[in-house]
Amino acid sequence: QVQVVESGGGLVQAGGSLRLSCAVFGINIGNSTVTWSRQVPRKRRELAASITSGGDANYPASVKGRFTISRDNTKNTVYLQMNSLMPEDTAVYYCNVLDAGGTYWGQGTQVTVSS
Repeated sequence: QVQVVESGGGLVQAGGSLRLSCAVFGINIGNSTVTWSRQVPRKRRELAASITSGGDANYPASVKGRFTISRDNTKNTVYLQMNSLMPEDTAVYYCNVLDAGGTYWGQGTQVTVSS
């Protein structure tokens, strides 16, 4: 059984930083693309960052230059370093693993940025 477990969310003041972790159990993520998405109530889930198995990262304009996604395949974990956080970054952040066997989502971790 595949488990995707996000952690590292919390409450931070504007301008602060957080690092989210996405630990994956049950599959080896070495050949997987992993994404971080975020969602606020009554809005569509949107991409925050993605990283391919080769390490190529992609960011939307809203976070580029502030967020950095990275992976440690030895720990089967993907990270999202978030700097210069803004109130509009407040959301539940979800990790998704796209594998040959399917796509797997975690339960999400809440990030709240106060002004």
